[in-house]
Amino acid sequence: MSEKFMYHDLDDLRKDIVQRGVNIQVSEDLSPLGRPVVIGKLTAPNSLAVLPMEGCDANPDGSPSPLVFRRYHRFAAGGAGLLWGEANAVVPEGRANSLQLMLTPDNKASFKELVTSSKQVALESNATVPVMILQLTHSGRYSRPIGHKPAPLVPQRDPILDARSGVVDDSAVVSDAYLDSLIPAYVHSALLAKEAGFDGVDIKACHRYLLSELLASHIRKGKYGGSFENRTRLLLTIVEEVRKAVGPDFIIACRFNVFDAHPYPYGFGCAKDDMWKFESEEPQRLVNELVKRGIDLLSNSAGNPYYIYPQVTRPFDTSSMGIPTPEEHQLVSIERLFAFSEVVQKAAGTVPVVGNGYTWLRQFLPYVGSANLASGRVSMIGLGRSSFAYPDAPSDILNSGKMDPKKVCISCSKCTQIMRDHGTTGCVIRDSVLYAPLAKKFREEALLRETPASK
Repeated sequence: MSEKFMYHDLDDLRKDIVQRGVNIQVSEDLSPLGRPVVIGKLTAPNSLAVLPMEGCDANPDGSPSPLVFRRYHRFAAGGAGLLWGEANAVVPEGRANSLQLMLTPDNKASFKELVTSSKQVALESNATVPVMILQLTHSGRYSRPIGHKPAPLVPQRDPILDARSGVVDDSAVVSDAYLDSLIPAYVHSALLAKEAGFDGVDIKACHRYLLSELLASHIRKGKYGGSFENRTRLLLTIVEEVRKAVGPDFIIACRFNVFDAHPYPYGFGCAKDDMWKFESEEPQRLVNELVKRGIDLLSNSAGNPYYIYPQVTRPFDTSSMGIPTPEEHQLVSIERLFAFSEVVQKAAGTVPVVGNGYTWLRQFLPYVGSANLASGRVSMIGLGRSSFAYPDAPSDILNSGKMDPKKVCISCSKCTQIMRDHGTTGCVIRDSVLYAPLAKKFREEALLRETPASK
């Protein structure tokens, strides 16, 4: 059973790791965290990365708002070697919310300002410049481009997820022709990102958004469903076409689900007879195919944050509303994520892999992350929710050799709850002046929408 975080010092964590028999290593030598990492033709100044953290707070036209600038300037000042930008929709109908980023020819200048100013902040704060990439996405099943009404677009029906995501009939199932049309959309967005000054793009295929769910479309008919070759066709074709368009010097990354924790025939990386059993063959094959196509950077993830097992992708102490407390301890969830990173890194060879699953460890995450780097299990340590709460953690780790326990993310899930309430999100605890009132406001509005009178 999961438990509250109760470790007072590193020895407490070590003892619990031994007692639970989990494969998590600890090292007090933090020097690996300061190692530069070659990514394509560029070099990140250290081995710490900010993972994509969406604020749901762009301007209606998709351009970065003052809150977006604030977030990335905080990340940049924080000293991470890689800023992995948040989800950016490639088509209007693929936006997860009406305030999701969406780079267009008309707003390209504002994105260029975001990149330029963020790198300048980093240079002034840390005397280094991070690699900065943008995540390209289609939200698929979780598209909600206008207001609060779901507008799902799915590769196949799913009896477990359909009702939860607003799928009522086959009209939500996209055609092969529609999927074909997304290839030039991704290429167009990648070219715009290059023109805006980003160092690269991520072709997002995680967390059961469209390209992620396509990887698991075992029962879909046609050229994008059924066999491994068909299910991976769109992702691999997009990578190929983007590479042709952007040239050899622009980073192409892929953050993808290694393991869906979802039953066959609706999950990827799962055994047919047991959704909790990881089958590594197809994820490893996918990595091999991506590497063949010149991928420069990978990041593994898992699970579905919209479903009842969010611990698969982000272990927590307190869940957002409606999510049951996991039966497994958080260290077990973390061990699984670390094992996924190791599988991907071995398959990727020299292509760097950004691992995840560190935030719950709080001030002890540098010791675990450094051990994983030293053993070659992963190339970079990714910080997700931690970056909302403690954006300057990389600087503190690299300059003082420790994190401040009073600044760490406490994995309370309040940032997740704001997203579930269709609000603009951030850390309610450590950035409370801004986000505590917003959390209250969006929770009240969500409750009003949920009452019969508001329907």
